[in-house]
Amino acid sequence: MSNPKSPRMRTRVGKYELGKTLGEGTFAKVKFAKNTETGQCVAIKILDREQVLKHKMVEHIKREISTMKLIKHPNVTQMFEVMASKTKIYIVLEFIDGGELFDEIAKNGRLKEEDARRYFQQLINAVDYCHSRGVYHRDLKPENLLLDSFGVLKISDFGLSTFEQQVREDGLLHTACGTPNYVAPEVLNNKGYEGTSSDVWSCGVILFVLMAGYLPFDEPNLIALYRKICKAEFSGPTWFSSGAKKLIHRILDPNPATRMTIPEILENDWFKKDYKPAQFKEEDNINLDDVDAVFNKSKENLVTERREKPTSMNAFELISRSQSFNLENLFEKQMGLVKRETRFTSQRPANEIMTKIEETAKPLGFNIHKKNYKMKLQGDKHGRKGHLSVATEVFEVAPSVHMVELRKTGGDTLEFHKFYKNFSSGLKDIVWNSEETTNEGSR
Repeated sequence: MSNPKSPRMRTRVGKYELGKTLGEGTFAKVKFAKNTETGQCVAIKILDREQVLKHKMVEHIKREISTMKLIKHPNVTQMFEVMASKTKIYIVLEFIDGGELFDEIAKNGRLKEEDARRYFQQLINAVDYCHSRGVYHRDLKPENLLLDSFGVLKISDFGLSTFEQQVREDGLLHTACGTPNYVAPEVLNNKGYEGTSSDVWSCGVILFVLMAGYLPFDEPNLIALYRKICKAEFSGPTWFSSGAKKLIHRILDPNPATRMTIPEILENDWFKKDYKPAQFKEEDNINLDDVDAVFNKSKENLVTERREKPTSMNAFELISRSQSFNLENLFEKQMGLVKRETRFTSQRPANEIMTKIEETAKPLGFNIHKKNYKMKLQGDKHGRKGHLSVATEVFEVAPSVHMVELRKTGGDTLEFHKFYKNFSSGLKDIVWNSEETTNEGSR
């Protein structure tokens, strides 16, 4: 007689129940969550408080978070509230369920001109609104542009990507940041730049990518890439209309003083076709008490994070992690094609799975960082887009069954594919082959 399954505990932060990791960066990760009081789905950005203090970012982050909470625009991911524990800061954001605009391009190739124009109009609306409130993104790219279930564009991390950047006495920014292919020439020159004009440049690159299906500036060598960007050496494909071509060339002007401005873009004939200004009502009396509470020294406002190790997962969560409701997708062929994340199941104990992952990753040139039933694999070789890094986590889906999720958190996706092919072959002993199990049961 088997033991009854013990009650499953969930990871909780205040009134929010945490779910899967949606994204991960150097200083933060973003998790899916649900408000247990209202049932609303949200995304929670989790920052390490120690890192915030170490890099002296408290005042800067406080200012940025306050500004973001005041921004209520239909094309910007909304911020709802901010919480803190003794070790972490939690920023509660609108959950956007339509995926990245980047994925649509990767899947279907270039967009039709009218579709590209519609997204570009929404992008400019949002950027213009945020600039009017002194907030600059500095890392605009298709990966930071999300789509909701209705196909409405939403800028994510607007303003939150500026944590490490400083404004000097000359009023200019001096930190080279962003994804190299999308950054403006003046950012690379390290002589200071205006956040408005550098964001406009990135918007121009995005428009080019939407319409062409490839980057205007793309070289495997960084020096060659920077040279092309600084001289604005690019040419549009033949299918660009004359209006689109003229607009892009005026935006991708290497001189920020003569580069097209947002007011000029709004008056451009190509831009204005079928243009629909954003319709929304600005809210009054927005409460910022939670922002102040996060950064004061009072302990009465702190929340706690409670979790079980490893995290259990019910059937609904298991299905939600597959790309469709076909349960066969949960048991991926370990040698098959993967994108930025993949998963496999195992009937081995969680500790044994963790040990096997570590033993397999180290010979492939990865440094290991473990915490509970999570592991970060950091490649020691510098690839095309920096060092490849992979996050893994073990979930319990039944008393004797675990699911292991792997996500690329840094580096090139093609390098991740190559890594996974070698990595998965070393895990054959622990991967559950459901066909073998079925055959054994029928003998």
